[in-house]
Amino acid sequence: MGLEGNMGFSGPIWVTGAGGLIGSYLVRELSQRGLPGRGLSHKELELTDCNRLLETFLGEKPSAVIHCAALSSSVICQEQPRLARKVNVFTTRFLSDLCHNIPFFFFSTDLVFDGQKGNYGPEDPVNPLSVYAETKAEAEELVLTQPGHTVIRTSLNGGISPKGNRGFNEEIRNAWQAGKELCFFTDEFRCPIAARLTARIVVELLEKRVAGIVHVAGGRRLSRYEIAQLLAERHPEGKALMRPGSLKEYSGAPRSPDTSLDISATEGFLGWKIPGLDAWLRETPEEPF
Repeated sequence: MGLEGNMGFSGPIWVTGAGGLIGSYLVRELSQRGLPGRGLSHKELELTDCNRLLETFLGEKPSAVIHCAALSSSVICQEQPRLARKVNVFTTRFLSDLCHNIPFFFFSTDLVFDGQKGNYGPEDPVNPLSVYAETKAEAEELVLTQPGHTVIRTSLNGGISPKGNRGFNEEIRNAWQAGKELCFFTDEFRCPIAARLTARIVVELLEKRVAGIVHVAGGRRLSRYEIAQLLAERHPEGKALMRPGSLKEYSGAPRSPDTSLDISATEGFLGWKIPGLDAWLRETPEEPF
């Protein structure tokens, strides 16, 4: 399949944000399939430097771009909205326009929804509640002005990142290992997924040239507390350091209570069912998580 997929990708397939969680898995997935992946980290290419970006793009002539790089910290985005728009909106638009005649995959988030209904389909209207989500929603619109481009909305992704702190599971595990007790809401829901699985799905969608809005998430809706329980099965030290809580007790920036995603259309493109995180963890006991 890899060699077959290589046909049509004469130039490198860029992966921005290759130093992050999903980007690092994508680079490995492309390599395993015999596809010409080219990981670009922040240190190697500053995407907000448009002149350098244009020069590198024209020099390397990528045959596709998977854009994972982003300012993803909700706290930093709230504190520095201009920086958030520069990185998440302006840079995305510039790169998307450069890719007007090649596949461009943009990573967005389930947080573009306000979480009032859950099980959101690709056609549902967005209503972001945070600066981070607002920038992603705005970037989605700009990307989709190019008819062949793709928006990947995903949920919580877990795995082993190069720096050991980018996956949601790593954040929780690091806190537990430091002896910190964490509160997990029983009434806030997501569809978590392993980043390795996200990478596999996205590369298959790229090979199939799927365009438009595509939801890539785990096949089961789970509460934050249920997610923590799954992680505690792998990391028993966490069992004494987790407690249930409720959004009703929360005071702070707005949170979306249920951003679960409808992935049925994605499964139709793939021809196979996407497992929930619980099933995936059971089926891959050897996978670090």
